[in-house]
Formats: sequence, structure tokens, C-alpha cells
Amino acid sequence: MKRDINIFEFPLNLGLTKKEHEIEPGVRKLPDWLKKFDFQKKLHPKNIFRLDTPKYAMDFDEVSGVRNSDRIVEYALKQKNLILKNYDKNIFNVILGGDCSILIGNALALNKLGNFGLFYLDGHTDFIPPQLSESGGAAGMDLAIVSGVGHDKLTNIEGLKPYFKEENIFCCGNAETDDKEYVDQMINSDIHYFDLENLRKNGFRKTAEDFLKMVDEKQLDGFFIHLDVDILKDELMAAVDSRTEDGIDYHDLHEILKPLIESPSCFGIEITILDPDYDLEGTYTQPFVNNLIQIIKL
Repeated sequence: MKRDINIFEFPLNLGLTKKEHEIEPGVRKLPDWLKKFDFQKKLHPKNIFRLDTPKYAMDFDEVSGVRNSDRIVEYALKQKNLILKNYDKNIFNVILGGDCSILIGNALALNKLGNFGLFYLDGHTDFIPPQLSESGGAAGMDLAIVSGVGHDKLTNIEGLKPYFKEENIFCCGNAETDDKEYVDQMINSDIHYFDLENLRKNGFRKTAEDFLKMVDEKQLDGFFIHLDVDILKDELMAAVDSRTEDGIDYHDLHEILKPLIESPSCFGIEITILDPDYDLEGTYTQPFVNNLIQIIKL
């Protein structure tokens, strides 16, 4: 059965540390930028909801070891409430960032709805505790936070820790495999981990099907997809905060997302990190929009 679509716009940029040449990270412009390419219009959504972002800051919180943690928690709670208020199990949700820290609010909502799985598709693992973070930005720790790793201020909002159980998560596509301490955090967890090389070996469609099999066998209440656009090859998507040379192509993206999005158990997908300030002509955005619309409307 073809489902209606709701779009949520969460243009949060508090999870990123601004670069020297920036006034603030440009990811907050993403929803409005996608409108210029008719992304929202072409999906024919039933509703579009938006939660405007707080003013940008880089406040380091000594308690949690994470920048802007109080404001990120406040925003996450508003996200949760907006999603739950408009929840309909027959609707597919497309959630536009912002940076990866929007996963926290989305995870809170899903935790309230039941026991959900997470398919995490990203060029990085984002699975480190604050003490290993060089920037202190929540966007580089979001998978750790929603799995319960880190200070309770972010990991145990409303006593819901963990928002996703590690064993119900697939983390796929990490291209940053040189740092042993970084990778060991993931290897020593219960998360199903496929770095870029192993994702290719296992197969894109098969990895998605393996995840769906797990969701079915565990009788989970559903699952959610995280898509950070830096999973794509640099020549296809250079408009990101932290570029990596290697990545997947659009054929691979279709192969891995198609079976997931076709599943009635899929709550929806979040799209993060595409920064319009690094793509003034839309060179990277236009093909991305065209491909994602094809995938979502399958």
C-alpha cells in the first residue's frame, strides 16, 4: 500500500562546530535550499511541519562534555512532541536537518512509540564518548548518544536511556577506518557494524535485507533510517562538514534504501549534513534531490 508522506523540517545546527571562515554552519538552510529544487513539492506531502532552530552558539558544557547540550535537549523535546502530536502509523515521515544531532529528538519520539530499530547510513560512525571528541559537537557523537553512551544529560532525557538498543542498530558506511581508537568504540559495542569495505562485500541490498530480517525476527515495533549525505562519494557530494574521499554512489544508495523504504515497518528517514554554503550552484544538490525522490516514491 502506498503511504502518504509527512515532512518535518528541523534545521538545527547546534551540533556542529563552525569553521574559521563561517559565521555559523550552513546546514540550517537545508530545508529551504531543497525547496528551491522542488524536493518537498515533488513528494506531494500531506503536511509539512517545521521547528525553527535556536540562535547559533558554541557553548561548551563542562558537565556533559558536549557543546550546546542544554539547547540541544530543549530542541529535542520539542521535536519529540511535534512528531508524536502528528504521528500516524500509515504515514511515511521524511525528516530534514540540520545536522546529525536531530537524531536525538527523533529517537525520543520513537522510544515513546515502542521498541524501534535504527539503520544508520553514514560516512562516519559518530559513535564516540565526549572525551574522544576533538570538537565537542553532538553531531559527531549522535549515534553514541542515542545508544546511551555519554553523560545522562543527553543520553537519558526523561529517563528513556537508551533510545535505541545497540543490538537493534545497523551502522553502515564508515570510511574513517584509520583511527583504531575511534573504530574500537564501535567494534566493542553490540551494534551490527559494516564499514565501507564490508558493506560492499556483504552487498548493499543484502545488508538492507539482513536488517529487515532482524526487525522481523525481533518483532520490533518499526525502524528508522538515518542518512547522512557524506556517505556519498566526494565527487557526488562535497557539500558536507567532514569530507571523505571514498563513499557509495547513487546506484548503491538505491540498492540499500529501496527495500527499507518499501517496508511497512519503516517509520521514515532523516536527511542530514548537506550544507548549501558549499554548493552555491546546486551542482551536488540537484542530482541528490532527483535520486532521493525516485527512491522515496518507489
